[in-house]
Amino acid sequence: MTRSRTSLAAKALLAWLRLTNRKRTYAELDRFRRSIARSQRKGDLGPIRSIRRRFDVRRSEVDGRPCYTIRRRDPGVGKQVLYFHGGAYVHQIQHDHWRFFGRLIDRTGCTVTVPIYPLAPNHQVPETTEFARRAYDKFAAGIEPEDQVVMGDSAGAGIALALAKSLRDDGRPVPKEIVLLSPWLDLTMSHPAQPALDRRDPYLALTGLDEAAKLYSGSLPRADSRLSPTGGDLGGLGRMTVYIGTKDVLLSDARRLRTLCTEQGVRLGYHEYEGMIHAWMLASIPEARLAIEEIAHLVDRA
Repeated sequence: MTRSRTSLAAKALLAWLRLTNRKRTYAELDRFRRSIARSQRKGDLGPIRSIRRRFDVRRSEVDGRPCYTIRRRDPGVGKQVLYFHGGAYVHQIQHDHWRFFGRLIDRTGCTVTVPIYPLAPNHQVPETTEFARRAYDKFAAGIEPEDQVVMGDSAGAGIALALAKSLRDDGRPVPKEIVLLSPWLDLTMSHPAQPALDRRDPYLALTGLDEAAKLYSGSLPRADSRLSPTGGDLGGLGRMTVYIGTKDVLLSDARRLRTLCTEQGVRLGYHEYEGMIHAWMLASIPEARLAIEEIAHLVDRA
C-alpha cells in the first residue's frame, strides 16, 4: 500500500529539516561521532515526565540494564508490546519514542515494555542480541504468542526481526505480530539505490550509518543474520508489517524485504508513504496519526 498525499505539516517538517541542515549530523563523520558521545553521556533518563504522570511506569532490569513497562493505571486485557528503540545502535532512546508509546497505549490499552539495550561502540552485536533474547524471555514469560507484538524502529526494527528469527530457529513460538518502522535491515549498506536515496533524505546519510554499522558489527561480517536479518528464510515468523517513507535512505531495505517476501511466498503488510522521512510515524503530523491508527489495528488483532 502506498500513500501519495503529503500534509502541509509534513511539508513544513521537511522544510525545517533542510533549513536547519539536520542531515549534517549523519553526513559529517566528526559531527556524527560527537553526537554519539553527547547521546550516551546523558545515560538512562527513563520515560519523560508526561508519561510518568499519565501511566503506570515500572522499572526493572535485565543483565543490569533498565527496562520500562508502561501501562494504563487501570489496566485491562490489552496486548503486550515489546519495543526496541531506534538510534543507529549508538544513540539513546528519544522523547519522541515515549510520546509514541503514550499514543499507542491510549489507542489500544496495550502494555509496552522497552528494554534499553546496550549501545555501540562499547557493546556490539553478540551482547545486544543476547540481551534482546533475555529481555524477551523475561517479559514474554506466561504470555501466549497470540497476545505478543514485537516492534521497533530503525535499528530497533533490525533487533526485532533478528529476535523473531532466532526464536523460530530454536523451535520456539514466535510473536504473532512483528511491526517494523523505518527498518534498518541491511548493515552491508551495499544496495545500489542508496546513493540516490541519500540525496533525497533530509535527515539520515550513508556516512554516519556506515560508521554506526562498523561500530556495532565489530569483527563480525555485516552480512551476519544478526546484523542483516533479511538474509535466509523469512517464513514462519508470524505476520510482518513494514512502514517506510520515500525520503528515507533505508527505503531500499524495506523494498528488498518486500521483494524477498514475495519470492518466498511470505505475507508482508507493506505501507510506503510518499514524501515521508525516517521514523516519521513518531512525529506529530497527520501521517503519523494515520499510521498510529493502522498500527493500533495490528496490536489489537494480535
